[in-house]
Amino acid sequence: MVRHNNVIPNQHFHKTCWQNHVKTWFNQAARKKRRRLARQKKAADMAPRPAAGLLRPVVHPPTAKYNYKLRQGRGFTFAELKEAGVNRKEALTIGISVDHRRRNRSAESLQINVQRLKEYKSKLIVFPRKRNKPKAGDAEVAELEQATQKVGPILPMPSAFAKEKPMVITDEMKEESVFHKLRMARADYHLFGVRQKNRLIKAAKE
Repeated sequence: MVRHNNVIPNQHFHKTCWQNHVKTWFNQAARKKRRRLARQKKAADMAPRPAAGLLRPVVHPPTAKYNYKLRQGRGFTFAELKEAGVNRKEALTIGISVDHRRRNRSAESLQINVQRLKEYKSKLIVFPRKRNKPKAGDAEVAELEQATQKVGPILPMPSAFAKEKPMVITDEMKEESVFHKLRMARADYHLFGVRQKNRLIKAAKE
């Protein structure tokens, strides 16, 4: 029973106007076709260059949440280009992106991208500007005739993790305490400086 002088509730939720609150998607098939035709037109416009655009480096995303993954970066560093034997001014003309702001923080990232550049160069076919006047570095006529446009990713992304082979779990593994290992590793890390200092004091006394 409703107490006090309140309005009698009549929640009918505007059932006659439900069409105003529904989002339709009838153009899904047409949009799919439009995107496919746009991809085909873009590939035809940039032929015989790869449809995916420029070659991009492999980088680790920032922050601890994502830095265990790998993704494509903006461009290769000057150090990577130099190591792979690619002229920085020539790079863009042969489909390699360059980023003058990026720096190599580790030897591993440098080597991954240098290997990526070398693999790209080994598969690269450079078309001459004029067929009857080829320049140094241009592909031969036989290669030009066999060349096809690359559709999809130019080079596959390397795996961020090395896959381990399955192994049989031994009794030693079952008896070993992973928690204890982690605690000992944590203690070694935190007490590293104190232990070094104690060793120096002991050596001085002796």
